[in-house]
Amino acid sequence: MVALSITASQVQPGSNVATKEGTAGATITAGQCLYLDSATNTLKLADANDTAAVAACVGIALNGASSGQPVEYQSVGSITLGAGASMTVGEIYLVSTTAGSIMPEADIATSNDYVTVLGVATSASVLKLSINASGAQIP
Repeated sequence: MVALSITASQVQPGSNVATKEGTAGATITAGQCLYLDSATNTLKLADANDTAAVAACVGIALNGASSGQPVEYQSVGSITLGAGASMTVGEIYLVSTTAGSIMPEADIATSNDYVTVLGVATSASVLKLSINASGAQIP
């Protein structure tokens, strides 16, 4: 599965979006998908081929952080992922099977992966977030 190539320095929240902050429970780079580890109350890298809880993305990191440091993330609205993302307008994007990464919907093909929809590309570099952590597992 092909993950988007995101340039961390180009990740920017859209205008008029609410962001949230939490504590990193792993090393995080701007542009990575995060889930909330309820056991430690920390943010870690979401992964579609782990468990439903780990695939349940709560947002995309807006800054890098090491474990124990604050990390800001966005869960709704437009987010710029940079020119390197090379998204296709109108394509649906999901949490990838590579921890923290984003992939196009067309690339999900492995059985037992959990489907978390992140949103739809509105340009080659902008994703309109509307996260749906379905909990559904591909048979």
